[in-house]
Amino acid sequence: MKMSTKELCIQGLLVALVAVSTMVFQIPVSATQGYIHLGDSMILLISVFFGAKYGMVAGGVGSALADVLSGYAHWALFTFIIKGIMGYVIGKVASFSEKNDKFFTYRNMIGSVLGVIWMVFGYFIGGGILKSSFAVAAVSIPENLLQGFAGFAIFVVVGVAFHRAKIYKYVLSR
Repeated sequence: MKMSTKELCIQGLLVALVAVSTMVFQIPVSATQGYIHLGDSMILLISVFFGAKYGMVAGGVGSALADVLSGYAHWALFTFIIKGIMGYVIGKVASFSEKNDKFFTYRNMIGSVLGVIWMVFGYFIGGGILKSSFAVAAVSIPENLLQGFAGFAIFVVVGVAFHRAKIYKYVLSR
């Protein structure tokens, strides 16, 4: 699969956007030994507006890079897989396209909720493996739900603003 220079630059910028938005505002959470951040909202936006391929790479690579640079390198491989699949699932389910330029669609919202649910489940599995106890990992579920749905709320607000600004005309002309 060949990528044009433009596509490669866009992908690199989206990876950086996820990494920076994950790192710029972090609230440590003791139960998960992780942090609440803005990166999930960017994965949701990228996956809906740009599609599965961009969402998968930006989510996986950007989030794993943020983990490494933030001192959570032990989570980086899990994050790479979890957030990569999250972006892919959202992008595959979402329906934003040149034919359907509506932001609030059933598929966009369902895809986003499925992505957040996958993220919570993925970190439960990853935590169970890292901590050698799924009972201990279950304690992280509420905080991961909070993180995911806070990201979803930001995604909705920013997505509405993008839609009103007709940003999709620029995104879809890629």
